[in-house]
Amino acid sequence: MKRPSSRQSSRVGVAEASGGRTGSFWSADVTRRSNALDLEADVFKLDDPAEIARSLKRSAEASERRRSPPFRSAMSMLTFYINRAGKNLPDERKRVLERAKDELRKAFGRALDE
Repeated sequence: MKRPSSRQSSRVGVAEASGGRTGSFWSADVTRRSNALDLEADVFKLDDPAEIARSLKRSAEASERRRSPPFRSAMSMLTFYINRAGKNLPDERKRVLERAKDELRKAFGRALDE
């Protein structure tokens, strides 16, 4: 009988550790339950990078759940969203979100010198 690979056995452990749930994404759970930020609805669907940055800044400064400074929390949530979307994120959407990082730096007075 063939033994499961370490990758297969680790998946079993994750399913068991999550109460047997399968099909749910851990990243969605992080967004809902983490001590990161209380985000405004559909913030990552906005088309204007500056508006995304302003929304993240407002959320970070108002959040009672964050543990890090506001800038770090806001940037972390934006990066988390981009990374979790991965190759499923259309190029144009990724460009908007990457520009939102620059706008976020400006909003917090941390703009990179060019």
